[in-house]
Amino acid sequence: MPTTIEVSKQSVKQLLESGKERPFVIPEYQRPYAWEDEQIQTLFDDLWDFTNGEEGGAEGKSTYFLGSVVAFENENGEQEIIDGQQRITSLFLLLRAIYTMLTSASNKSREAQNFISQIEPALWRTNKLTGEVDYSNILLTSKVLNNEGNQILRNILKTGQTAPKAQDNYSKNYVKFQERIAAVSQANPLMIYEFIYVILNKAILLPITADTQDTALTIFSTLNDRGLPLSDADIFKAKIYNHLAADEKAVFIERWKDLDEQACQAGESIQQLFYYYMFYLRALEDDCKTTTPGVRKYFSADKFSRLYEPDLLDHLFVIVNLWKAVNQRMELPNEPWSADRAIRQTLDILTSYPNEFWKYPVIIYYLTHRNQPDFIETFGKFLHKLVRELLIKYVLSPTINAVKADIIRLNVEIVSAQVPPFDFKAIDASQLRNQIKNPHRGAVRMLLKILAYAAQDTLLPKQWEIEHIFPQKWQTNYFPAVPDEIIREKIEHIGNKLPFEKRLNIVAGNGYFKKKQKEYEASQFAVTKAMAGPEYTDWNLDSIVERDIRITDEILDILTQWDREYQDALTP
Repeated sequence: MPTTIEVSKQSVKQLLESGKERPFVIPEYQRPYAWEDEQIQTLFDDLWDFTNGEEGGAEGKSTYFLGSVVAFENENGEQEIIDGQQRITSLFLLLRAIYTMLTSASNKSREAQNFISQIEPALWRTNKLTGEVDYSNILLTSKVLNNEGNQILRNILKTGQTAPKAQDNYSKNYVKFQERIAAVSQANPLMIYEFIYVILNKAILLPITADTQDTALTIFSTLNDRGLPLSDADIFKAKIYNHLAADEKAVFIERWKDLDEQACQAGESIQQLFYYYMFYLRALEDDCKTTTPGVRKYFSADKFSRLYEPDLLDHLFVIVNLWKAVNQRMELPNEPWSADRAIRQTLDILTSYPNEFWKYPVIIYYLTHRNQPDFIETFGKFLHKLVRELLIKYVLSPTINAVKADIIRLNVEIVSAQVPPFDFKAIDASQLRNQIKNPHRGAVRMLLKILAYAAQDTLLPKQWEIEHIFPQKWQTNYFPAVPDEIIREKIEHIGNKLPFEKRLNIVAGNGYFKKKQKEYEASQFAVTKAMAGPEYTDWNLDSIVERDIRITDEILDILTQWDREYQDALTP
C-alpha cells in the first residue's frame, strides 16, 4: 500500500490554527521538553532581528524559516508530532506570553485588540458563532510520560501564570519570553506590533504530514541531524503504558526508569535489551530464519501483543544483570555464577569475538537455565564449547556471517535442553593448525586471552594492547640476509605476540628484546611476565617458529579438552 505524505509551507498562524480541526498532541513516547535559556534566547533574538531587518518587518518581502514539523494524523484525529515538539511548544509559550502582555494593558489599542483576536484561535478553541474563547480547550496537549510537566504546560497556556520559583523548563522559558517582550517593548514600543505580526505571518514552518506513524518516524530519522531520533524503546514504553490499567501505570514508570538506569550502568540501552530479547522470543517460537527482523517490526506484530506479556520487564531486568557481569565485571548478589573464575574468564574471551553473534546464545542460555541447581557447571561447559566452535569457525572462515545460521539453530536448541547439541555446519579443519599460527587479525585477541587464562586465575584488565615481541618497525640490520616480506609475515604470527599493558608497551617501544624483557618482568600478565625468564636470552625468527608450535599445541589441547568435557555432559 503506497504511503501518503503532505508537505506545505505555512505561517505560524496557519499551522497553529489547523489545531482547531486536528489538535496537536505530543505523544507519550516523546522525550520531555528540553529547550533551555540558550535556545529560547536564540529564537526570540532571531525573530526580533528579522523584524528590524531591511527585508523583514510587516512590509518586507522576506520570510523567516523556523524549520520542519513532522507529524501524522492518529486514530483520534490529532496531529501527533514526531519531530518539532520543541519548536511547537516554544511557539505556544511565546504566543501565550505575548497574549498575556496584550490583555494586561488597561487601555488596549486597536493593534492590541487586532492581535488578541488573531492569537486566540491559534492557542485555544473559540466558539464559531460568538468568538468566545475556551481557555481550557488548548490546541496543544503533551502526553509525555511525565505527568507533572504536562500539567505545568497546560496551566501556563490556560492561565498565563507560573508557580512561584518554578524551575521546570516550561515555566522558566515562559518567564524568559515575558522578560524579553517587556524589555523590547520598553526599548522600542513602536516595533512590538510589527514583531507580533512577523511571528504570526512571516515566520514560516514546513509541516510534513504522513499517513502513518511508521512513515513519520522514517521521515524523522532521515531528516534529524540535531540529536538522537526517537528509539523503538520510546514507542514501546508508550504502548505498554497505554495498555496498563490506571493503578499499574505509576509502578510501570518507576520500573522503566530503574531499567533504563541499570541498562546504562551495564553499558547497554533499553533499545538493545529489546533487540537481545527478540532472539530469545524467536528461539521460543522455533524461528530458525537467518533474516533478522527489525525490532519495531517484530514487536509491533499482532498489535504489539509481545509487549504486553506480564513477564516482559522481568526478563529485561534479567538480561541487564547478565551484562552487568559481562561488561562491568560485577559480582551479582545471589548469583554465584558471576563470581566463578572459569565463567568470568570465558565470558571475557567471548567479548573479543569479532561480531555480536555470540551474545544471543549466551543470553538465551542464561534466561532459560539460570535457576537450575547445576547452572554454574553447565553454564561453564556451555561457554567453553561456544568459544571453541566460534573460534574455530572464525579462524578457518573469517567472515561476519559464517556462523549466523549455526547460532540461530543453536538458540532454538538451548530453550529445549540444558546441554544443547551444537549442530554447526561441518568445516575442513585440516588447516586449523596453520591458521592458528598465522591467524586473521580478528581472532588474535581471543587466542591471546585463551593463552593468558591458561596461566592465571585473575581477569585481564579491560584495556591492553597486542605486543609484537619482534617489533613491527624493525631495523634493517636485524636480519640483513632475510627478505622483508618473510620478516613481515613472521612478525604477525601468534608466536610473536603477547598481551601487554599499554603503559608498559609504550616504554618497551621498538627496542631490542633484552630491553623489552625489563618491561615484561613488570607485567601483570603471567604469560607476558614469563617472557622475561632466563630461558629467553634472545629473540629471532627461529624463536617465533618455535613459539608458534608450542602455543598452537597448547591452544588446540585446551579446545580439545573443552569439547571433550561438553561431549561427556551430552552423554546420559
